[in-house]
Amino acid sequence: MNNQRSQRKLEHIQLFKEEYNPHYTGFEDVHLIHQALPVNDWDEIDTTWCFLDKICKAPLFITAITGGHPASEKINRDLALVAAETGIGLAVGSQHAALYNEELVKTYQVIRTENPEGLVFANVGAGVSWDLALKAIEMIGAQGVQVHLNAAQELMMPEGDRKFTQWLNNIEQLVKKSWVPVIVKETGCGLSRETVLRLKEVGVEYFDVGGSGGTDFLAIEARRAQLPVRLQLSWGLPTAWALLECLAVCGNQGHLWASGGILTPLDWAKALALGAEAVGVAGHFLKTYLDNGLEGLANEIKEWQRQLKIICLLTGVSSPAHLKAAAKVITGKTAEWQKLRAGDVYGCKAISSFHA
Repeated sequence: MNNQRSQRKLEHIQLFKEEYNPHYTGFEDVHLIHQALPVNDWDEIDTTWCFLDKICKAPLFITAITGGHPASEKINRDLALVAAETGIGLAVGSQHAALYNEELVKTYQVIRTENPEGLVFANVGAGVSWDLALKAIEMIGAQGVQVHLNAAQELMMPEGDRKFTQWLNNIEQLVKKSWVPVIVKETGCGLSRETVLRLKEVGVEYFDVGGSGGTDFLAIEARRAQLPVRLQLSWGLPTAWALLECLAVCGNQGHLWASGGILTPLDWAKALALGAEAVGVAGHFLKTYLDNGLEGLANEIKEWQRQLKIICLLTGVSSPAHLKAAAKVITGKTAEWQKLRAGDVYGCKAISSFHA
């Protein structure tokens, strides 16, 4: 089983290169309004993000995708170097393999070797017991732990899990035992308001919506299972829709993060404008790294940071945290989804056009 899990991690990276095909996230329907008369000078725009006592240069992190196979050690090493250089966070991929095979621990610990002072998130599945989850945190000295919900992916895998009823209890126990925040995330199918309500009842305060539109693990697993294209399952909530769902439940009482199909600095800004505190990017950054190397990825992230600052200035806000108050218009399918599922989440009656 351990060898099978490790081999699967390698296949995920290999198939990612073939299956990465970003699609609709809902951010296409979100429009930030240009303010031609700036109210801030350039030097007054502050893009820093504070997670507990750790200050990052921007509310951005490279989110989970790699780990668990010897071949991923170099990728994790380089991503850690990029995170350190650009001053953003980094989440490792699922640590299951290393929890059962000590030889793979170094494929994760390399990120601490290369980025000893950086913001790092551990990663386990909801099927992992709280005691093993704590070992995952200790393994990399993480400041937070992501618990991923990937039922759809598991069901597409012939060897995947089929028992899920213990998941919520595992999360509840981890929230009680963990000395770092527990961030519950989806892996590409989005968090619904019903799911968030259940998680809030057991004490979860941090949510990463992990919507559809980016890396499609269902397509990757379908390829692994050699299913024909006509039988591949298209499923999940686009990221913007999932954000609206979570915002409708949490309001200002939770910490919402966004990941899933974030491809540009403008997507990043739109996610923040819809209520996200921070944004995670996996597929696009991994592809940039594979195509252009460590330096290419570092340069792209620096440009993202510069353009986020531009967007803040041109929308009349002084920081990314204030983008949620920027004037915006929501149109199309996302406006309809907001009307039917999310309600009046911005405190105003208009659905397709409003000032927050």
